[in-house]
Amino acid sequence: MPDRQLGQRLRDRRKVRKMSLKDVAEKANVSVGMISQVERGISMPSVRLLSSICTALEMPVSWLFEGSDERLDQLVVRKRQRRTLDLGSKGMIKELMTPDCCSDIQMMRLLIRPGGSSGDQPYRHETGAKCGTVLSGVLALEVNGVVHQITPGDSFAFDARELIRFWAVGDVEADVIWVVTPAVY
Repeated sequence: MPDRQLGQRLRDRRKVRKMSLKDVAEKANVSVGMISQVERGISMPSVRLLSSICTALEMPVSWLFEGSDERLDQLVVRKRQRRTLDLGSKGMIKELMTPDCCSDIQMMRLLIRPGGSSGDQPYRHETGAKCGTVLSGVLALEVNGVVHQITPGDSFAFDARELIRFWAVGDVEADVIWVVTPAVY
């Protein structure tokens, strides 16, 4: 991958995370100038530095190289190009369906295995909204202590500041399209 593409992917990711160059530099323990040079394609980071930058940006290094043999579209994410997060301990896989260059909204496909969940403790985000629809299986969605069972074809929406948690109901995987504003991954 040319340095320019690697740098652009890092810059896009930094913007999604709403981090400044200084924020990334501090977390990666390098200079702001080095981060800037990598993002602009002037300097190619070592494997160690690349790993530190990706850790600071909360992303696997593999995201920089997935689909690198194909031209990446700024508008379309092909099914084969989706980046995945396997949250093994939570029994869930998230497929990111929107490109990093669009940081105001993010669409994901959640595959929640039987017994899989977002965790025992409810959580919230500081800003934004969430919505989605269930494609198959049954999703239990708890919002502010009230549990809703969402079945295929049903949809939901709520303010991201609400306390939530969710899980698959029964012995069938729940397949859910989940949309958040702003992007969180």
